[in-house]
Amino acid sequence: MDSHHRGHNGAKRKMHRSLEGSALVRPTSLAKDDSHLIATETIAAISTPAGEGAIALVRISGPNAIPIADKIFRGKEAPPEFASHVQHLGEVVSESGDLIDQVMMSIHRAPASYTGEDLVEISCHGGTLVTAKVLEACLRTGARNARPGEFTERAFLNGKMDLTQAEAVIDLIRARTDLALRSATEQLEGKLGEKIASTRRSLVDLLAHIEASIDFSEEGIAPDEGDSLRARLDSVREQITALLATADRGRILRDGVRIVIYGATNAGKSSLLNRLLGYERVIVSDTHGTTRDTIEETVNLRGVPVRLLDTAGLRTSTSDIEREGIARTERWLQKADLRLHIVDRNAPPPGHFEQNANGNELLVLNKSDLSEHPKWKNTNALRVSA
Repeated sequence: MDSHHRGHNGAKRKMHRSLEGSALVRPTSLAKDDSHLIATETIAAISTPAGEGAIALVRISGPNAIPIADKIFRGKEAPPEFASHVQHLGEVVSESGDLIDQVMMSIHRAPASYTGEDLVEISCHGGTLVTAKVLEACLRTGARNARPGEFTERAFLNGKMDLTQAEAVIDLIRARTDLALRSATEQLEGKLGEKIASTRRSLVDLLAHIEASIDFSEEGIAPDEGDSLRARLDSVREQITALLATADRGRILRDGVRIVIYGATNAGKSSLLNRLLGYERVIVSDTHGTTRDTIEETVNLRGVPVRLLDTAGLRTSTSDIEREGIARTERWLQKADLRLHIVDRNAPPPGHFEQNANGNELLVLNKSDLSEHPKWKNTNALRVSA
C-alpha cells in the first residue's frame, strides 16, 4: 500500500471521527448495531388524544417499565413473564388493590421497541377519568410524567430513528392530504435521512482525499486531480441544492400554501372566498369595511392543503379596529406564498395602482358580469365573477 493510499484512509478515519458526534449522524450509526442509550428515569403518558373514546393507550418506557407494570397489573401471567409484543388480558389496580379498569397489556422488550427501551403499552377504556386513573397508577409506582415528545426523543437518542424520521412522526400525525401523508411515510422510512447520509459520506470522502493530497504528497494537488475534485465538489453541491429544494415542498405539504386574498373594500374578496369554499363562510355586504379581521379556511386542492385567507379591505380609516385589521392584512401579505389582488373591473384602476411584478401575485379582475372599464383593456389578469 503506497503512502498516498494510507494517508487517504487515515484522513478519512480522522474526518469520520470528527463528524460522528453530530446529531443527525449519531443515531444513524447507532441504529446499525444493538447499542442504545438507557435513560435512568422511567416515564409514562397517555398516548391517545384527550377526550372520550372507545380505547385509550397509556405507555411506560424506561428501565423500570416492567417492574411498574408488574405492580399495577393483575392477570393470569405476571408482566415479567410476558413474551415480547404479545397482548395479555387483565386488570389495572390501585396501590390498595382496587380495580381501576380491565385492560390489554403488552411488553415490548429493549431494544426491539419504539423507544429502544423496555416499553409497556396499556390499552384501557377511553373515558377521561379512567384513563387518568391508569396513568396515576403508573406515576404512583415509580414513573414520572413524560414531557411532550419525550418518547420520540428517546427513540432518537437510542438510535431507533434519525432527526428526519423524528420530524416525520409529527408530520404523519398532522397530515391533512394524501400527498402529505405519503411524504411523511417516506421520510419516516428513512428516505430523506439516507439522502443526507449519502451526501455526508461524499463530503467526508472528498475532504479526506484533499487532506491526504496535502499531507502525503510533495507536489500537493496535481492540476488534473484538482479538476476531478472540483467536479466531485460540484456534484455534492448539486445534491445539497436538490435537498434544499425539497424544503419548501415539505413546508407546503405540512403547513399548506398560504393564499392571501386582498384588495380595496367592496372589491369582492369575501365573495370570492365563499365561491372557492363552495359555501357561505363570510358575511358579504355592500357596507365598506365589513371584514375587519383575517378569516382563514383550508381546502384540499389535488392533495395539497391550501390555506385561503380573506383579509380586511385596504383603505384609509379612522376606526381603530379597522386600522388594526388593515395592519394584519399587510403582515399576512409578507408571509403569503401567493397573493390574489382583487379589483373591481367595473371601476377604473386606483390612482396608486401598480401591478406587482413579483411571481407570487396574481391580479384578479372581479365582477366580470359587469362591463369592464376601458383602462383595464389589455391588462394581464384573471377575470372572474364572484
